[in-house]
Amino acid sequence: MRSSSEVYGETVPGLLGAPVPIAGVAGDQQAALFGQACLSRGSCKSTYGTGCFLLMNTGDRPIPSRHQLLTTPAWKLAGRTDYALEGSVFVGGAVVQWLRDGLGLIRSSADIEALATGVPDTGGVVLVPAFTGLGAPHWDPYARGALLGITRGTSAAHLARAALEAIAFQVADVLTAMEADAGFPVEELRVDGGATANDLLMQLQADIAGVPVIRPRVQETTALGAAYLAGLATGVWQSLEEIAVRWQAERTFEPALDPARAAERRARWRRAVERAKSWEEAG
Repeated sequence: MRSSSEVYGETVPGLLGAPVPIAGVAGDQQAALFGQACLSRGSCKSTYGTGCFLLMNTGDRPIPSRHQLLTTPAWKLAGRTDYALEGSVFVGGAVVQWLRDGLGLIRSSADIEALATGVPDTGGVVLVPAFTGLGAPHWDPYARGALLGITRGTSAAHLARAALEAIAFQVADVLTAMEADAGFPVEELRVDGGATANDLLMQLQADIAGVPVIRPRVQETTALGAAYLAGLATGVWQSLEEIAVRWQAERTFEPALDPARAAERRARWRRAVERAKSWEEAG
């Protein structure tokens, strides 16, 4: 097993005009964790793409999960291996694509923010986007999507807002499982991925999870993390501290929802999730 940052070889001389060292290797989400400068124990990031992927740095000690998360190596540098807890949400941005392509409620994914902002809340509607089952921390392949709380007054705007809340609820569920496994609270959540451009989603995430959500200036953190690892091996950067100070926040979303109200909404979400579970019969 090789470290995550060392020169493994070079490209063929004629391929890029000159030999280029191949000097960094990491999994997709591990690279994003490194690119977000989540280098200390307890630091946490979430990537919002078609699904959502959360990793928490647990330092040099692997923590076996008691809440159906994955225990995974984060990276190995200078002989030390750092570990992480990992949780995956199957349907993140894909629920917005469904509203666009399946229901035709919006013309582009970016339109969902304006539509959802048209109402102050979901009007009691809860959407569980278990289109392909539920990922962490449930791991129920037989769950299916559920739309609950519909009334005659339910509008497209309520459905759009419920879709964004569904993303935030799922991420908050994984965060709660991570805190339970790690034994300490998450102090902030660093975010990246295309859906982080949605300010309403980021504010909902902060409100529902009850932690500051920080969007960095550079959001292509997976590629950035791979570049950092290669740069460490080739002398572009000399230390982890030098990398850490390069990370800069673009905007911080502070929780603005009363914690008691947030707890009520999460309890309603959990009720909906339980109804969506085991919908299809095994066999």
